Amino acid sequence: MRVLVTGGAGFIGSHVVEALAARGHEAVVFDVRCDPASDVRDTDAVRRALTGVDAVCHQAAMVGLGAGFADAVEYVSRNDLGTAALLTAMADTGVRRLVLAGSMVVYGEGRYACERHGVVRPGPRAVADLEAGRFEPPCPACGAALAPGLVGEDAPADPRNVYATTKLAQEHLAAAWARATGGTAVSLRYHNVYGPGMPRDTPYAGVASFFRSALARDEAPRVFEDGRQRRDFVHVRDVAAANVAALEASPAHGALTAYNTGSGDPHTVGEMAHALAAAYGGPEPVVTGEYRLGDVRHITADSARLRAELGWRAEVGFEAGMREFAEAGMRTA
Repeated sequence: MRVLVTGGAGFIGSHVVEALAARGHEAVVFDVRCDPASDVRDTDAVRRALTGVDAVCHQAAMVGLGAGFADAVEYVSRNDLGTAALLTAMADTGVRRLVLAGSMVVYGEGRYACERHGVVRPGPRAVADLEAGRFEPPCPACGAALAPGLVGEDAPADPRNVYATTKLAQEHLAAAWARATGGTAVSLRYHNVYGPGMPRDTPYAGVASFFRSALARDEAPRVFEDGRQRRDFVHVRDVAAANVAALEASPAHGALTAYNTGSGDPHTVGEMAHALAAAYGGPEPVVTGEYRLGDVRHITADSARLRAELGWRAEVGFEAGMREFAEAGMRTA
């Protein structure tokens, strides 16, 4: 299979390229890092790159929370306009197979249960609560404490920041393209991806990058809130393998299928910071009590659908992955 990988020189994209080659496929890298003319927002450039291509693995995106709403135009341009231009070119050239780099951020908060009211969906956390160090969202019906659980793909979308909103819009665009063309579209909703080649010292990376960058500067990782927020840290090689599995699968035509892509082994942010610092041999993490508006408290995946339908499962365990990440090189851009 000949696969166009947008963002193929980036953190996740480069691992996807390696995974495709290992399976005997040919990857065509389309990335502004390699060629300034390879801008996914340029429909003509994408159309030329699609010559002889069987499928597209769309990794190109602006990621992370960035600098708040000031980045909204850039996020929408890179993520949503870029996806629209790509899909237009695919419609024009007859390429009918897409795997999209989705994200768990489309859910907002994860799944919560109240002893009295069952499964509930708390709204955005109030600034007054965050300032007072009350980080856990209460039951919206009675104010009681909630128990976090695993969120499934059928949970309603509730994006809480600009980045999350653009990732959901990408899925809607891909679904509309699939319906209009009869194409197949898969969105892999990545959880917290980490691993070798992660970008360093950038506000647009994930928390694992923030901590690893601090350790490289011989500084203590700064853990926001109380460090007890739960995430699913999934290794980049496992994410790359999920992309290959999705490309080799036979999903439904004329629709988008979403799959949570997580390790299935949730940990708190504090646990991750301590594991990484210990593996690196650096300063102990510092819990700051700071917060970022738009962050959610707990979001962990139920990836059972991906395992059942595509035969994928995460292979890199948390401790081994953190040890490798502590020693691995990072990219500067």
